[in-house]
Amino acid sequence: MCRVVDLRQAVLAKNDASAVELREHLAARGTTEVNLLSSPGSGKTALLEVLLARAVAGGTAVAAVTADLATENDARRLARAGAPVKQVLTDGLCHLEAGMLRAHLDGWLPRDTRVLFVENVGNLVCPASYDLGESLRIVLGSVTEGEDKPLKYPTAFGLAHLVVITKTDIAEAVEFDAAAFHRNVRQVNPGVPVLETSARTGAGVDELLALILAVADGAPVHRPVLAHQHERYLHHDHGDEDGHSHGEHADGHTHEGPEDRHPHEHPAASPVPVPGAADAP
Repeated sequence: MCRVVDLRQAVLAKNDASAVELREHLAARGTTEVNLLSSPGSGKTALLEVLLARAVAGGTAVAAVTADLATENDARRLARAGAPVKQVLTDGLCHLEAGMLRAHLDGWLPRDTRVLFVENVGNLVCPASYDLGESLRIVLGSVTEGEDKPLKYPTAFGLAHLVVITKTDIAEAVEFDAAAFHRNVRQVNPGVPVLETSARTGAGVDELLALILAVADGAPVHRPVLAHQHERYLHHDHGDEDGHSHGEHADGHTHEGPEDRHPHEHPAASPVPVPGAADAP
């Protein structure tokens, strides 16, 4: 019987293997990786610049990798914080992959780095499916993007260990409905902590840094419900009575829903308390 091989399964399985190796490599050297995901214009770079500056001022050894399709603008901006920064240009690729990240870290990442921040490509679709070996995945949404972002991008928000709202200093001006945003986050990722921040005023930044450092010290993180779902693409190929795998049409082609594309798990079991996190309305 002729069978169509799903290339996405092979690609993601290869990436996951690389991610496991990278996570183990970083853990062995005492480095915690934080993966930052958001859409373009969410204020991710601005928030990261403040985080780096405060970490450096507090004596914490941090570093950052920032990924873009083109230009080194973000790396030059982040370097002002005084931390080692490296720009990765993806040449059109809409996401980072674990093997790509490892190649850029080898020979560059300072040995004493306690926290490595990875600013992913500005995109809430492709990057959501790729484990980068991180211990903490933070998904950001700005008040200017609207309250329905979690529902529009359920995989990205559904796999987050922490959700951060940015640009809260202009929330009133853009009529941001915080209660609706919280409800939508809970719908795709029940129990995930949500922290409100402003890079301009500094609100929530110290709380966010404290949480990140707690994870670096071994505190467990929230485990998304989505991470427990059936991992059809990566680890399972259960044949049914017709000889077709789960999720496979009679013609041999597979299909996938938006939330089961790559429900990888991270090695943490329970929520870490978020200092100052906004209570969900």
